[in-house]
Amino acid sequence: MFHWYVINTYSGHENKVKANLEHRIVSMNQAPQFRRVVVPTEQVVETKDGQKVTTDKRVLPGYVLVNMNLNDEAWSVVKNTPGVTGFVGAGAKPVPLAQTEVDKILHTGAAAGAAAARSQVQFTLGESVKVTSGPLSDFDGEIVDVNGDQQKLKVLVDIFERQVPVELSFDQVKKID
Repeated sequence: MFHWYVINTYSGHENKVKANLEHRIVSMNQAPQFRRVVVPTEQVVETKDGQKVTTDKRVLPGYVLVNMNLNDEAWSVVKNTPGVTGFVGAGAKPVPLAQTEVDKILHTGAAAGAAAARSQVQFTLGESVKVTSGPLSDFDGEIVDVNGDQQKLKVLVDIFERQVPVELSFDQVKKID
């Protein structure tokens, strides 16, 4: 019976462990025991130098998911893969993940329709920013509210010697060094 298991790896070596494990599965003729090896990632939109950049970010650093039929040979293939420190689970026997957990981690099922790239919040309260676009471009201001879900900032901008709160999107401002 195929189940999803979590493998503990060295942080930062997840893709190397995935490649090593996939190679070992083929070379040791264990392909019928394995379905998928996955490094869970999500797309994150970051703003760098005023430009939006989409990058892949690991959801679970230090972990790799494997969909496999657990038996002694398959367990040995995974356990002896370079970079693998062990299975996640209580005791000596690995514990499979529930399907709801797998769906949440891999963004499948009901969450697939709403799987838009989310923006990484890189602004903090009290930080000084310069408005880069819109009618207030080239004005400086101070961040008083950050809404990461909507990718909006509330910035106090000095207009005619008065501080006016203005709502701006993440891509309309840049940090002042």
